[in-house]
Order: sequence, then C-alpha cells, then structure tokens
Amino acid sequence: MNNTVGERAEASEKYAEVLESRTGIPVILWDERLTTAAAERTLLEADVSRKKRKKVIDKLAAVMILQSYLDANN
Repeated sequence: MNNTVGERAEASEKYAEVLESRTGIPVILWDERLTTAAAERTLLEADVSRKKRKKVIDKLAAVMILQSYLDANN
C-alpha cells in the first residue's frame, strides 16, 4: 500500500509477460488489494451468516474486481 511493487506483484507481472508472448493476447493487470475486505464488509452489511460468507466471499471479491475494471474502462 506504499506504491512499491511487492514480490507477488513482480511474479504476476512476469507471468503476464509470458502469457502475453505465448498467446499474443494483451494481458491487463488489475490491482485487487482490499477486495476481500470490501467483500467481507458488504456481506456483513447484508447480514450473511459466517458459514455462507465463507462460501461466497471469493466469488464476490472477483465480481468486485471485474466491476472495478469495467467501470474504469467504460
């Protein structure tokens, strides 16, 4: 969160380069930090039980990532 590129981000960038070179399809990297926390807050506000939250939190975080990309490129 301090505008530096961490180890995981560097690995993701390298993987994106390899994937792009092999497929010829542009790979767009998107910052997904804090999406799980945002999804958790949303589910808590919706009063979803802990058991159900555990089942859907990653799906909701993925939806939030995709939506933020679509909103930014609308």
